[in-house]
Amino acid sequence: MQGLMMDDQLLLTAIMRHAEQTYPDQEIVSVTADNPRHRYRFRDAFQRCRKLARGLQLLGASPGDRIGTLAWNDYRHLEIYYATSCSGLVCHTINPRLFPDQIEYIINHAQDRWLFIDPMFVPLLEKLSSKLVAEGYVVLCPADQLPDTSLPNCISYEQLLEECTDEFEWPALSEQCAAALCYTSGTTGNPKGVLYSHRAMVVHTYATLLPDVFGVGRQDVVLPIVPMFHVNAWSLPYGAVAVGAKLVLPGPKMADGETLTDLINTEGVTISAGVPTVWLALLGYLRESGKSIESLTRVVTGGSACPWSIMEEFEQEHGVYTHHAWGMTEMSPLGTYNARVPDTVPADKARALRMKQGRAAFGVEMRIVDDAGTELPRDGIAFGALQVRGPWVCERYFRSDKSALTADGWFDTGDVATIDPDGYLGITDRTKDVIKSGGEWISSIELENLAVGQPDVAEAAVIGAQHPKWAERPLLLVVPEPGANLAPSALLAAFEGKVASWWIPDDCVIVESLPHTATGKISKKDLRTQFENHQWPQEEPA
Repeated sequence: MQGLMMDDQLLLTAIMRHAEQTYPDQEIVSVTADNPRHRYRFRDAFQRCRKLARGLQLLGASPGDRIGTLAWNDYRHLEIYYATSCSGLVCHTINPRLFPDQIEYIINHAQDRWLFIDPMFVPLLEKLSSKLVAEGYVVLCPADQLPDTSLPNCISYEQLLEECTDEFEWPALSEQCAAALCYTSGTTGNPKGVLYSHRAMVVHTYATLLPDVFGVGRQDVVLPIVPMFHVNAWSLPYGAVAVGAKLVLPGPKMADGETLTDLINTEGVTISAGVPTVWLALLGYLRESGKSIESLTRVVTGGSACPWSIMEEFEQEHGVYTHHAWGMTEMSPLGTYNARVPDTVPADKARALRMKQGRAAFGVEMRIVDDAGTELPRDGIAFGALQVRGPWVCERYFRSDKSALTADGWFDTGDVATIDPDGYLGITDRTKDVIKSGGEWISSIELENLAVGQPDVAEAAVIGAQHPKWAERPLLLVVPEPGANLAPSALLAAFEGKVASWWIPDDCVIVESLPHTATGKISKKDLRTQFENHQWPQEEPA
Protein backbone atom coordinates (compact mmCIF):
# COMPACT_ATOMS: atom_id res chain seq x y z
CA MET A 1 0.00 0.00 0.00
CA GLN A 2 1.27 3.47 -0.92
CA GLY A 3 0.88 6.57 1.19
CA LEU A 4 -1.57 9.22 0.02
CA MET A 5 0.64 12.30 0.13
CA MET A 6 1.70 14.81 -2.50
CA ASP A 7 4.74 13.72 -4.44
CA ASP A 8 6.50 17.09 -4.69
CA GLN A 9 10.11 16.97 -5.82
CA LEU A 10 12.86 18.00 -3.41
CA LEU A 11 14.49 20.90 -5.27
CA LEU A 12 16.79 23.76 -4.40
CA THR A 13 14.27 25.87 -6.28
CA ALA A 14 11.88 25.35 -3.35
CA ILE A 15 14.42 26.86 -0.95
CA MET A 16 14.71 29.92 -3.16
CA ARG A 17 10.95 30.33 -3.60
CA HIS A 18 10.31 29.88 0.12
CA ALA A 19 12.93 32.47 1.05
CA GLU A 20 11.70 35.00 -1.51
CA GLN A 21 8.08 34.67 -0.37
CA THR A 22 8.66 34.37 3.37
CA TYR A 23 11.76 36.46 4.08
CA PRO A 24 11.95 39.00 1.21
CA ASP A 25 13.47 41.74 3.39
CA GLN A 26 16.27 39.68 4.92
CA GLU A 27 19.76 40.98 4.20
CA ILE A 28 22.76 39.59 2.36
CA VAL A 29 25.95 41.53 3.07
CA SER A 30 29.11 40.97 1.01
CA VAL A 31 32.69 42.08 0.66
CA THR A 32 33.67 42.18 -3.01
CA ALA A 33 36.60 43.48 -5.02
CA ASP A 34 34.50 46.40 -6.31
CA ASN A 35 32.47 47.09 -3.14
CA PRO A 36 33.83 46.79 0.42
CA ARG A 37 30.31 46.36 1.83
CA HIS A 38 27.59 45.45 -0.65
CA ARG A 39 24.16 45.13 0.89
CA TYR A 40 20.84 43.99 -0.55
CA ARG A 41 17.85 41.81 0.31
CA PHE A 42 16.59 38.34 -0.57
CA ARG A 43 14.03 39.78 -3.00
CA ASP A 44 16.81 41.58 -4.88
CA ALA A 45 19.00 38.48 -4.93
CA PHE A 46 16.38 36.22 -6.46
CA GLN A 47 15.24 38.82 -8.96
CA ARG A 48 18.85 38.91 -10.17
CA CYS A 49 18.89 35.08 -10.17
CA ARG A 50 16.08 35.13 -12.70
CA LYS A 51 18.01 37.60 -14.83
CA LEU A 52 21.10 35.40 -14.64
CA ALA A 53 19.12 32.28 -15.55
CA ARG A 54 17.83 34.13 -18.60
CA GLY A 55 21.35 35.30 -19.39
CA LEU A 56 22.68 31.76 -19.25
CA GLN A 57 20.06 30.75 -21.80
CA LEU A 58 21.22 33.58 -24.08
CA LEU A 59 24.79 32.29 -23.69
CA GLY A 60 23.61 28.97 -25.08
CA ALA A 61 23.69 26.94 -21.87
CA SER A 62 21.45 23.87 -21.99
CA PRO A 63 20.07 21.65 -19.19
CA GLY A 64 22.84 19.53 -17.72
CA ASP A 65 25.65 21.85 -18.86
CA ARG A 66 28.30 22.52 -16.27
CA ILE A 67 28.91 26.17 -15.39
CA GLY A 68 32.24 26.64 -13.66
CA THR A 69 33.04 29.22 -10.99
CA LEU A 70 36.32 30.49 -9.62
CA ALA A 71 35.00 32.90 -7.05
CA TRP A 72 35.01 33.94 -3.40
CA ASN A 73 32.08 34.07 -1.00
CA ASP A 74 29.92 36.97 -2.15
CA TYR A 75 26.46 37.82 -3.44
CA ARG A 76 27.28 37.22 -7.10
CA HIS A 77 28.56 33.74 -6.35
CA LEU A 78 25.38 33.07 -4.37
CA GLU A 79 23.30 34.16 -7.37
CA ILE A 80 25.21 31.73 -9.58
CA TYR A 81 24.51 28.93 -7.09
CA TYR A 82 20.75 29.31 -7.43
CA ALA A 83 20.45 30.49 -11.05
CA THR A 84 22.40 27.51 -12.39
CA SER A 85 21.02 24.66 -10.29
CA CYS A 86 17.42 25.87 -10.35
CA SER A 87 17.41 26.26 -14.15
CA GLY A 88 18.64 22.70 -14.71
CA LEU A 89 22.32 23.54 -15.08
CA VAL A 90 25.12 22.26 -12.86
CA CYS A 91 27.00 24.70 -10.64
CA HIS A 92 30.63 23.57 -10.73
CA THR A 93 32.63 25.32 -8.02
CA ILE A 94 36.40 25.21 -8.62
CA ASN A 95 39.04 25.76 -5.96
CA PRO A 96 41.33 28.54 -7.29
CA ARG A 97 44.02 27.54 -4.80
CA LEU A 98 44.72 24.31 -6.64
CA PHE A 99 47.76 24.02 -8.86
CA PRO A 100 47.14 25.40 -12.39
CA ASP A 101 47.46 21.95 -13.97
CA GLN A 102 44.79 20.62 -11.59
CA ILE A 103 42.47 23.53 -12.43
CA GLU A 104 43.01 22.82 -16.13
CA TYR A 105 42.26 19.13 -15.60
CA ILE A 106 39.11 19.83 -13.56
CA ILE A 107 37.64 22.33 -16.04
CA ASN A 108 38.26 20.02 -18.99
CA HIS A 109 37.12 16.88 -17.21
CA ALA A 110 33.91 18.61 -16.15
CA GLN A 111 33.55 20.01 -19.68
CA ASP A 112 32.54 23.40 -18.31
CA ARG A 113 30.57 25.39 -20.87
CA TRP A 114 31.18 28.82 -19.34
CA LEU A 115 33.41 30.02 -16.52
CA PHE A 116 32.35 32.72 -14.05
CA ILE A 117 35.45 34.19 -12.43
CA ASP A 118 36.43 36.87 -9.94
CA PRO A 119 38.64 39.60 -11.48
CA MET A 120 41.72 38.48 -9.55
CA PHE A 121 41.64 35.10 -11.30
CA VAL A 122 41.73 36.56 -14.81
CA PRO A 123 45.56 36.26 -15.07
CA LEU A 124 45.38 32.61 -13.98
CA LEU A 125 42.78 31.78 -16.63
CA GLU A 126 44.66 33.74 -19.32
CA LYS A 127 47.58 31.34 -18.92
CA LEU A 128 45.31 28.32 -19.23
CA SER A 129 42.67 29.46 -21.73
CA SER A 130 44.32 27.96 -24.82
CA LYS A 131 44.06 24.53 -23.18
CA LEU A 132 40.51 24.85 -21.88
CA VAL A 133 37.25 23.62 -23.40
CA ALA A 134 35.16 26.51 -22.04
CA GLU A 135 33.38 28.63 -24.66
CA GLY A 136 33.69 31.89 -22.77
CA TYR A 137 34.24 33.77 -19.54
CA VAL A 138 32.07 36.00 -17.37
CA VAL A 139 34.04 38.23 -15.01
CA LEU A 140 32.21 39.06 -11.77
CA CYS A 141 32.37 42.83 -12.01
CA PRO A 142 30.59 45.86 -13.51
CA ALA A 143 31.14 46.60 -17.20
CA ASP A 144 33.35 49.63 -16.48
CA GLN A 145 35.66 47.47 -14.35
CA LEU A 146 36.09 44.62 -16.81
CA PRO A 147 39.86 43.99 -17.01
CA ASP A 148 41.69 44.38 -20.30
CA THR A 149 42.19 40.70 -21.01
CA SER A 150 43.24 38.22 -23.66
CA LEU A 151 40.49 35.80 -22.56
CA PRO A 152 38.33 34.92 -25.56
CA ASN A 153 34.60 35.65 -25.49
CA CYS A 154 34.82 37.54 -22.20
CA ILE A 155 32.03 39.71 -20.78
CA SER A 156 31.11 41.48 -17.57
CA TYR A 157 28.66 39.82 -15.16
CA GLU A 158 26.74 43.02 -14.56
CA GLN A 159 26.55 43.69 -18.29
CA LEU A 160 25.07 40.22 -18.80
CA LEU A 161 22.36 40.90 -16.21
CA GLU A 162 21.59 44.38 -17.54
CA GLU A 163 20.75 42.89 -20.92
CA CYS A 164 18.24 40.42 -19.46
CA THR A 165 14.69 40.61 -18.18
CA ASP A 166 13.78 39.11 -14.81
CA GLU A 167 10.85 37.29 -16.39
CA PHE A 168 11.93 33.66 -16.09
CA GLU A 169 9.95 30.56 -15.19
CA TRP A 170 11.93 28.05 -13.19
CA PRO A 171 11.58 24.63 -14.85
CA ALA A 172 9.93 21.64 -13.20
CA LEU A 173 12.93 19.41 -12.54
CA SER A 174 13.32 15.91 -11.20
CA GLU A 175 14.84 15.81 -7.73
CA GLN A 176 17.40 13.39 -9.14
CA CYS A 177 18.70 16.08 -11.51
CA ALA A 178 22.31 17.08 -10.95
CA ALA A 179 22.55 20.40 -9.10
CA ALA A 180 26.20 20.94 -8.25
CA LEU A 181 29.65 19.50 -8.89
CA CYS A 182 32.71 19.65 -6.67
CA TYR A 183 36.08 17.96 -7.15
CA THR A 184 38.24 16.45 -4.44
CA SER A 185 41.59 18.14 -3.87
CA GLY A 186 43.43 15.34 -5.64
CA THR A 187 46.18 14.63 -3.11
CA THR A 188 46.60 11.24 -4.76
CA GLY A 189 46.07 11.04 -8.52
CA ASN A 190 43.76 13.32 -10.45
CA PRO A 191 40.92 15.10 -8.62
CA LYS A 192 37.59 13.27 -8.70
CA GLY A 193 34.23 14.93 -9.31
CA VAL A 194 31.33 14.47 -6.91
CA LEU A 195 28.00 15.24 -8.59
CA TYR A 196 25.27 16.27 -6.16
CA SER A 197 21.56 15.89 -6.92
CA HIS A 198 18.83 18.31 -5.88
CA ARG A 199 17.41 15.63 -3.58
CA ALA A 200 20.74 15.08 -1.85
CA MET A 201 21.27 18.81 -1.38
CA VAL A 202 17.80 19.44 0.06
CA VAL A 203 17.93 16.47 2.46
CA HIS A 204 21.45 17.48 3.46
CA THR A 205 20.23 21.03 4.13
CA TYR A 206 17.47 19.74 6.41
CA ALA A 207 20.08 17.76 8.33
CA THR A 208 22.41 20.72 8.82
CA LEU A 209 19.55 22.78 10.28
CA LEU A 210 18.73 20.27 13.04
CA PRO A 211 19.17 21.63 16.60
CA ASP A 212 22.09 19.32 17.38
CA VAL A 213 23.83 20.17 14.11
CA PHE A 214 24.30 23.75 12.87
CA GLY A 215 20.90 24.63 14.29
CA VAL A 216 20.71 27.87 12.28
CA GLY A 217 17.49 29.83 12.73
CA ARG A 218 15.79 33.02 11.56
CA GLN A 219 17.39 34.99 14.40
CA ASP A 220 20.94 34.08 13.37
CA VAL A 221 23.45 36.08 11.38
CA VAL A 222 25.62 33.59 9.50
CA LEU A 223 29.19 34.19 8.33
CA PRO A 224 30.41 31.30 6.12
CA ILE A 225 34.18 31.70 6.04
CA VAL A 226 34.56 28.20 4.62
CA PRO A 227 34.77 28.90 0.86
CA MET A 228 31.77 28.46 -1.39
CA PHE A 229 34.16 26.60 -3.72
CA HIS A 230 34.75 24.04 -0.94
CA VAL A 231 31.80 21.61 -0.78
CA ASN A 232 29.16 24.34 -1.08
CA ALA A 233 30.41 26.17 2.02
CA TRP A 234 29.14 23.26 4.12
CA SER A 235 25.56 23.92 2.85
CA LEU A 236 25.25 27.27 4.64
CA PRO A 237 24.25 29.13 1.42
CA TYR A 238 21.26 26.80 1.31
CA GLY A 239 20.51 26.46 5.02
CA ALA A 240 20.71 30.15 5.91
CA VAL A 241 18.46 31.05 2.98
CA ALA A 242 15.97 28.27 3.85
CA VAL A 243 15.37 29.63 7.36
CA GLY A 244 15.70 33.31 6.48
CA ALA A 245 18.91 33.98 8.40
CA LYS A 246 20.99 37.02 7.50
CA LEU A 247 24.02 36.07 5.40
CA VAL A 248 27.37 37.85 5.71
CA LEU A 249 29.88 36.91 3.02
CA PRO A 250 33.58 37.89 3.45
CA GLY A 251 34.62 37.77 -0.21
CA PRO A 252 38.41 37.64 -0.66
CA LYS A 253 38.95 38.68 2.99
CA MET A 254 38.15 35.30 4.52
CA ALA A 255 41.60 34.99 6.12
CA ASP A 256 41.89 38.63 7.22
CA GLY A 257 41.39 38.90 10.97
CA GLU A 258 40.66 42.64 10.91
CA THR A 259 37.96 42.37 8.24
CA LEU A 260 36.36 39.36 9.92
CA THR A 261 36.28 41.17 13.26
CA ASP A 262 34.67 44.21 11.66
CA LEU A 263 32.07 42.08 9.87
CA ILE A 264 31.21 40.20 13.06
CA ASN A 265 30.80 43.38 15.09
CA THR A 266 29.05 45.65 12.61
CA GLU A 267 26.71 42.99 11.19
CA GLY A 268 26.00 41.19 14.47
CA VAL A 269 27.27 37.77 13.36
CA THR A 270 26.14 34.98 15.71
CA ILE A 271 27.56 31.86 14.03
CA SER A 272 30.47 31.28 11.70
CA ALA A 273 32.15 28.29 10.06
CA GLY A 274 35.69 27.71 8.84
CA VAL A 275 38.86 25.64 9.06
CA PRO A 276 41.21 25.94 12.08
CA THR A 277 43.73 28.17 10.25
CA VAL A 278 41.01 30.83 9.89
CA TRP A 279 40.37 30.80 13.62
CA LEU A 280 44.08 31.11 14.33
CA ALA A 281 44.16 34.26 12.19
CA LEU A 282 41.07 35.73 13.85
CA LEU A 283 42.25 34.98 17.38
CA GLY A 284 45.69 36.37 16.57
CA TYR A 285 44.17 39.66 15.44
CA LEU A 286 41.90 39.86 18.50
CA ARG A 287 44.89 39.25 20.75
CA GLU A 288 47.00 41.94 19.10
CA SER A 289 44.24 44.54 18.75
CA GLY A 290 42.53 43.98 22.09
CA LYS A 291 39.15 43.95 20.32
CA SER A 292 36.20 41.75 21.20
CA ILE A 293 33.47 39.94 19.22
CA GLU A 294 30.42 40.37 21.42
CA SER A 295 27.71 39.04 19.08
CA LEU A 296 29.46 35.80 18.10
CA THR A 297 28.26 32.84 20.17
CA ARG A 298 29.56 29.81 18.31
CA VAL A 299 31.88 28.72 15.54
CA VAL A 300 31.99 25.46 13.59
CA THR A 301 35.35 24.03 12.60
CA GLY A 302 36.19 21.18 10.27
CA GLY A 303 38.60 20.18 7.52
CA SER A 304 41.22 19.12 10.06
CA ALA A 305 41.39 18.54 13.80
CA CYS A 306 40.94 21.70 15.84
CA PRO A 307 43.56 22.20 18.59
CA TRP A 308 42.19 22.53 22.11
CA SER A 309 44.08 25.83 22.44
CA ILE A 310 41.73 27.42 19.85
CA MET A 311 38.61 26.12 21.59
CA GLU A 312 39.89 27.22 24.99
CA GLU A 313 40.86 30.74 23.88
CA PHE A 314 37.56 31.29 22.09
CA GLU A 315 35.59 30.25 25.16
CA GLN A 316 37.65 31.82 27.94
CA GLU A 317 38.47 35.12 26.22
CA HIS A 318 35.39 35.67 24.06
CA GLY A 319 32.59 33.41 25.30
CA VAL A 320 32.42 31.62 21.95
CA TYR A 321 31.70 27.89 21.87
CA THR A 322 33.60 25.84 19.25
CA HIS A 323 31.92 22.87 17.57
CA HIS A 324 33.88 20.14 15.83
CA ALA A 325 32.36 18.76 12.65
CA TRP A 326 33.57 16.12 10.23
CA GLY A 327 32.72 15.30 6.66
CA MET A 328 34.15 15.16 3.17
CA THR A 329 33.44 16.19 -0.40
CA GLU A 330 31.91 12.79 -1.09
CA MET A 331 29.40 13.41 1.75
CA SER A 332 28.09 16.80 0.62
CA PRO A 333 29.96 17.20 3.19
CA LEU A 334 28.19 16.60 6.52
CA GLY A 335 29.05 13.44 8.44
CA THR A 336 29.16 14.25 12.15
CA TYR A 337 28.67 17.24 14.41
CA ASN A 338 29.78 17.75 17.99
CA ALA A 339 26.86 19.47 19.71
CA ARG A 340 27.31 21.46 22.92
CA VAL A 341 28.42 19.22 25.79
CA PRO A 342 26.18 19.80 28.84
CA ASP A 343 27.72 21.90 31.62
CA THR A 344 27.04 19.04 34.05
CA VAL A 345 29.73 16.89 32.38
CA PRO A 346 33.03 17.02 34.36
CA ALA A 347 35.65 19.27 32.73
CA ASP A 348 38.13 16.51 31.86
CA LYS A 349 35.45 14.33 30.27
CA ALA A 350 33.94 17.32 28.46
CA ARG A 351 37.30 18.20 26.95
CA ALA A 352 37.83 14.63 25.74
CA LEU A 353 34.37 14.60 24.15
CA ARG A 354 34.81 17.99 22.50
CA MET A 355 38.07 16.91 20.89
CA LYS A 356 36.15 14.18 19.07
CA GLN A 357 34.33 14.83 15.81
CA GLY A 358 30.87 14.33 17.27
CA ARG A 359 27.89 12.13 16.50
CA ALA A 360 26.50 11.19 13.10
CA ALA A 361 23.85 13.53 11.75
CA PHE A 362 20.52 11.84 11.11
CA GLY A 363 20.79 10.45 7.59
CA VAL A 364 24.35 9.19 7.96
CA GLU A 365 25.19 5.65 9.05
CA MET A 366 28.75 4.89 10.17
CA ARG A 367 30.78 1.82 10.93
CA ILE A 368 34.43 0.91 11.40
CA VAL A 369 35.88 -2.27 9.96
CA ASP A 370 39.14 -4.22 10.09
CA ASP A 371 41.28 -5.18 7.10
CA ALA A 372 38.97 -8.12 6.37
CA GLY A 373 35.88 -5.86 6.33
CA THR A 374 34.55 -7.20 9.65
CA GLU A 375 32.69 -4.58 11.66
CA LEU A 376 34.48 -3.58 14.86
CA PRO A 377 32.82 -2.78 18.20
CA ARG A 378 31.65 0.72 19.07
CA ASP A 379 33.61 0.75 22.31
CA GLY A 380 35.80 3.83 21.80
CA ILE A 381 38.90 1.62 21.84
CA ALA A 382 38.92 -0.41 18.64
CA PHE A 383 39.84 1.63 15.60
CA GLY A 384 39.52 0.73 11.97
CA ALA A 385 38.58 1.98 8.51
CA LEU A 386 35.62 4.35 8.69
CA GLN A 387 32.80 3.63 6.25
CA VAL A 388 29.55 5.57 5.72
CA ARG A 389 26.34 5.46 3.76
CA GLY A 390 23.29 7.67 3.37
CA PRO A 391 21.19 9.75 0.93
CA TRP A 392 23.85 12.43 0.45
CA VAL A 393 26.85 10.10 0.14
CA CYS A 394 28.58 9.66 -3.23
CA GLU A 395 27.72 6.42 -5.08
CA ARG A 396 30.20 6.92 -7.92
CA TYR A 397 32.40 9.71 -9.21
CA PHE A 398 31.50 11.95 -12.14
CA ARG A 399 32.20 10.37 -15.54
CA SER A 400 33.14 7.06 -13.94
CA ASP A 401 31.39 3.76 -14.61
CA LYS A 402 32.88 2.18 -11.52
CA SER A 403 31.01 2.18 -8.22
CA ALA A 404 32.80 3.95 -5.37
CA LEU A 405 31.16 1.64 -2.82
CA THR A 406 32.19 -1.59 -1.15
CA ALA A 407 30.53 -4.83 -2.21
CA ASP A 408 27.93 -4.40 0.54
CA GLY A 409 27.16 -0.77 -0.30
CA TRP A 410 29.33 1.37 2.00
CA PHE A 411 31.64 4.26 1.09
CA ASP A 412 35.17 3.91 2.47
CA THR A 413 36.17 7.37 3.71
CA GLY A 414 39.91 6.75 3.91
CA ASP A 415 39.85 7.72 7.59
CA VAL A 416 40.84 5.58 10.54
CA ALA A 417 38.55 6.11 13.52
CA THR A 418 36.96 4.93 16.74
CA ILE A 419 33.26 5.08 17.64
CA ASP A 420 32.37 5.04 21.33
CA PRO A 421 29.23 3.55 22.97
CA ASP A 422 27.55 6.99 22.92
CA GLY A 423 28.10 7.32 19.18
CA TYR A 424 30.97 9.82 19.27
CA LEU A 425 33.34 9.54 16.33
CA GLY A 426 37.05 9.99 16.94
CA ILE A 427 39.19 10.36 13.81
CA THR A 428 42.61 8.96 14.62
CA ASP A 429 44.19 9.44 11.19
CA ARG A 430 43.85 9.24 7.46
CA THR A 431 44.53 5.71 6.25
CA LYS A 432 47.57 6.96 4.36
CA ASP A 433 48.84 9.03 7.33
CA VAL A 434 48.54 6.58 10.20
CA ILE A 435 51.95 5.56 11.57
CA LYS A 436 52.77 1.87 11.97
CA SER A 437 55.76 1.37 14.22
CA GLY A 438 56.94 -2.13 15.03
CA GLY A 439 53.57 -3.49 13.93
CA GLU A 440 51.60 -1.15 16.22
CA TRP A 441 49.47 1.84 15.15
CA ILE A 442 50.15 5.38 16.34
CA SER A 443 47.74 8.28 15.81
CA SER A 444 49.46 11.33 14.36
CA ILE A 445 46.38 13.48 15.02
CA GLU A 446 46.46 12.87 18.77
CA LEU A 447 50.16 13.75 18.88
CA GLU A 448 49.57 16.91 16.83
CA ASN A 449 46.80 18.07 19.14
CA LEU A 450 49.13 17.72 22.13
CA ALA A 451 51.95 19.51 20.32
CA VAL A 452 49.83 22.50 19.25
CA GLY A 453 48.58 22.81 22.82
CA GLN A 454 52.10 23.62 24.03
CA PRO A 455 53.09 27.28 24.55
CA ASP A 456 54.59 29.18 21.59
CA VAL A 457 53.70 26.46 19.05
CA ALA A 458 51.94 28.00 16.03
CA GLU A 459 51.54 24.81 14.01
CA ALA A 460 52.67 21.22 14.22
CA ALA A 461 52.63 18.03 12.18
CA VAL A 462 53.60 14.45 12.93
CA ILE A 463 54.58 12.05 10.16
CA GLY A 464 55.86 8.52 10.01
CA ALA A 465 59.46 8.53 8.81
CA GLN A 466 61.41 5.43 7.81
CA HIS A 467 63.33 3.80 10.63
CA PRO A 468 65.89 0.95 10.30
CA LYS A 469 64.54 -1.02 13.25
CA TRP A 470 60.88 -0.07 13.67
CA ALA A 471 59.90 0.43 9.98
CA GLU A 472 58.41 3.81 10.93
CA ARG A 473 58.71 6.16 13.87
CA PRO A 474 56.83 9.40 14.52
CA LEU A 475 58.71 12.61 13.64
CA LEU A 476 57.43 15.90 15.09
CA LEU A 477 57.69 19.05 12.97
CA VAL A 478 56.95 22.36 14.69
CA VAL A 479 56.48 25.94 13.53
CA PRO A 480 57.10 28.32 16.48
CA GLU A 481 55.15 31.49 17.16
CA PRO A 482 57.00 34.61 15.90
CA GLY A 483 59.92 35.40 18.19
CA ALA A 484 59.62 32.19 20.21
CA ASN A 485 62.67 30.07 20.93
CA LEU A 486 61.59 26.45 21.25
CA ALA A 487 63.79 23.59 22.39
CA PRO A 488 63.05 20.27 20.64
CA SER A 489 63.90 18.30 23.78
CA ALA A 490 61.36 20.25 25.84
CA LEU A 491 58.68 19.77 23.21
CA LEU A 492 59.22 16.00 23.24
CA ALA A 493 59.34 15.86 27.03
CA ALA A 494 55.88 17.44 27.17
CA PHE A 495 54.39 14.23 25.75
CA GLU A 496 55.48 12.18 28.75
CA GLY A 497 52.59 10.88 30.82
CA LYS A 498 50.05 11.96 28.20
CA VAL A 499 50.50 9.12 25.69
CA ALA A 500 52.13 5.71 25.75
CA SER A 501 55.90 6.02 25.90
CA TRP A 502 56.35 4.25 22.56
CA TRP A 503 54.04 6.83 20.91
CA ILE A 504 56.34 9.73 21.77
CA PRO A 505 58.15 10.99 18.63
CA ASP A 506 61.80 10.06 18.42
CA ASP A 507 62.80 13.47 17.12
CA CYS A 508 61.55 17.03 16.72
CA VAL A 509 62.54 19.42 13.95
CA ILE A 510 61.83 23.16 14.17
CA VAL A 511 60.76 24.49 10.75
CA GLU A 512 59.82 27.94 9.41
CA SER A 513 56.62 26.70 7.77
CA LEU A 514 54.66 23.61 6.82
CA PRO A 515 53.28 22.87 3.32
CA HIS A 516 49.53 23.04 2.90
CA THR A 517 47.07 21.63 0.40
CA ALA A 518 44.72 23.83 -1.60
CA THR A 519 42.03 23.37 1.07
CA GLY A 520 44.32 24.53 3.89
CA LYS A 521 45.24 21.14 5.32
CA ILE A 522 48.85 20.26 6.14
CA SER A 523 50.29 18.25 3.25
CA LYS A 524 51.65 15.10 4.87
CA LYS A 525 52.57 13.75 1.45
CA ASP A 526 54.99 16.64 0.86
CA LEU A 527 56.42 16.31 4.35
CA ARG A 528 57.04 12.58 3.93
CA THR A 529 58.93 13.32 0.72
CA GLN A 530 60.90 16.13 2.35
CA PHE A 531 61.93 14.01 5.33
CA GLU A 532 62.17 10.57 3.70
CA ASN A 533 65.89 10.36 4.52
CA HIS A 534 65.67 11.85 7.99
CA GLN A 535 68.62 11.04 10.22
CA TRP A 536 67.40 9.87 13.61
CA PRO A 537 69.20 10.56 16.90
CA GLN A 538 71.46 7.72 17.98
CA GLU A 539 69.36 6.69 20.95
CA GLU A 540 66.57 4.30 19.99
CA PRO A 541 63.15 4.07 21.61
CA ALA A 542 62.63 1.58 24.37
